[in-house]
Amino acid sequence: MRVGVRLGIDAGKARIGVARSDPHGMLATPIETVRRDSGGEADVARIAELVAEYEAFELIVGLPLNMRGERTPSTEDAANFADQLARKLAGQVQVRLVDERLSTVSAQGQLHQVGKRTKESRSVIDQAAAVVILQHALDIERNRDEPPGTLVEATFDDESNGDSK
Repeated sequence: MRVGVRLGIDAGKARIGVARSDPHGMLATPIETVRRDSGGEADVARIAELVAEYEAFELIVGLPLNMRGERTPSTEDAANFADQLARKLAGQVQVRLVDERLSTVSAQGQLHQVGKRTKESRSVIDQAAAVVILQHALDIERNRDEPPGTLVEATFDDESNGDSK
């Protein structure tokens, strides 16, 4: 098991749930819900601040496949967001995509068990989903003794910094 803090990301259309692991990669805990900035990069900048604050070495971004394992528009959105993060944080952290099927459903179920209503706790659900995603990734790494998911290679276009894909 690699040592160091990882951040879990549940990237939704309106909000981004963020969770963190302990340095030993045993336990994921919620930390924040970031408002999604579809027209700019304030959300990516805030996650970069959290990377620095928690001295994270890796971001685990949930990849929402459908129940048959197929890609959807939400899958493409999450993959594009992971690419944005990889470009912004190139050389600072690794970004990995991990299958997150049912993470939000699992998070909602856990909150219902403790008496929280979905409508009243949307931002908490996003954080709880990030915890589920990150804990799943930590468990995979511990069981397989290899990093979870798929590494995102940062892609750049000529307009962003002169590099090519």
